[in-house]
Amino acid sequence: MKSLIREIAFPLIAVLAAFLVGGIIVALVGDNPLTVYQLFFASAFGTIDGLGYTLFYATPLIFTGLAVAVAFKCGLLNIGAEGQLVVAAFAAAWVGLTLPGWPTIIVVLLAMLAAVLVGGVWAGIPGVLKAKFGAHEVITTIMMNFIAAAIASYLTQYHYREPGDPILQTLPIAQEVDGAVVGPHIPRMHSLLALIGIDFPSRIPLNLAFLLALAACVVVYVFLWKTKWGYELRSVGINPSAAEYGGISIARNIVMAMFISGMLAGMVGINEVLGYRYRYYDAFSAGIGYGFTGIAVALLGRNHPLGVLLAAILFGALIRSGPFIDLFTTDVSKDWVVILQAIVILFVACEAIFRGGAKRLLGRANV
Repeated sequence: MKSLIREIAFPLIAVLAAFLVGGIIVALVGDNPLTVYQLFFASAFGTIDGLGYTLFYATPLIFTGLAVAVAFKCGLLNIGAEGQLVVAAFAAAWVGLTLPGWPTIIVVLLAMLAAVLVGGVWAGIPGVLKAKFGAHEVITTIMMNFIAAAIASYLTQYHYREPGDPILQTLPIAQEVDGAVVGPHIPRMHSLLALIGIDFPSRIPLNLAFLLALAACVVVYVFLWKTKWGYELRSVGINPSAAEYGGISIARNIVMAMFISGMLAGMVGINEVLGYRYRYYDAFSAGIGYGFTGIAVALLGRNHPLGVLLAAILFGALIRSGPFIDLFTTDVSKDWVVILQAIVILFVACEAIFRGGAKRLLGRANV
């Protein structure tokens, strides 16, 4: 328990310090920090709509944060979650487009499986290159991002795009008709909550993928800390030489870690295609950069599933509140949200600055 408190204390202090600095920046540009933070909390958590959209934006960040965390536990830095979620989303849409007339539940399950497996394979390629040839995973995963974006764009534009459509997107695999979705899709939260008598606005795109993200947090925790495979993976990340001396295969764990990481990133495609747009929309992640923001989420969450969940919700709240801050303040734009995200990351990276404060907070001589 003390270890968990310690792990939470450093990021928490960093976040509070970042918000303090963010308030100073707001004051320097001539606006009221209290007004900005009131807008932030009210728009992100103050209403059902706000909370729903915050969790919706947090869902893909949970997946990508877990993806980065699993790889990091094996001593790897997966910079390729952005490409992995792109090919996974396209794979999910491709299944829906190529199996017309099949039972909906079968298509949904196959599309989900395709997203997870394609994401895993796409990340597994750099894993194999690292394990067999020593190629650095940072370089290979970055290059795979460009390849993924190019392949998905090419196939969308020349093979699966509706003729004359000015938007680079595939044909739909499902459509809304009179408020109901017809075709392969996963249920949205309003229909799930209605089963237990809870009224939730149908306009909010939060869907079953959020529950899958929560389940993924539990599964990752159990895998990493309660199984021998997770123990071996973490051992390789902590000390590869000692792990190899103990009979643990470094190459096998590198490939496994990258494959699992890609599978988690690929689950973003389930949220995007089956739960939200019902088609592949090219560059859907470009505005937020789910894959790259996932790195910050994992860093802030200390590569722990619980921390990743909380960090993803924080970043989801920042994304949600940006337009409201831009609209209802005179001198502060939504770019302030990006600045605040950067400050949070910088402060978390500079953990030593807050170590003394955490010691005093916890009342310990050694943290």
